[in-house]
Amino acid sequence: MNLPYTMTVESAADAVLDFKPKQVYPYHYRGKPDVGDVAKFKKLVNDKNSNIEVVQLDWYPKEDY
Repeated sequence: MNLPYTMTVESAADAVLDFKPKQVYPYHYRGKPDVGDVAKFKKLVNDKNSNIEVVQLDWYPKEDY
């Protein structure tokens, strides 16, 4: 069965670092109880490349999870 796959925070950060965009908008991450840690993602990206702007928006209303 081919279930949907969501990258780990670490895998997503590695992918962004490989592509080297000017900006990245993390938006597709799991809901509770397995919420992706967007702050951790931003830190992992910016610790290795501070030129990549990680833009954090509130994509999911809190009542949805």
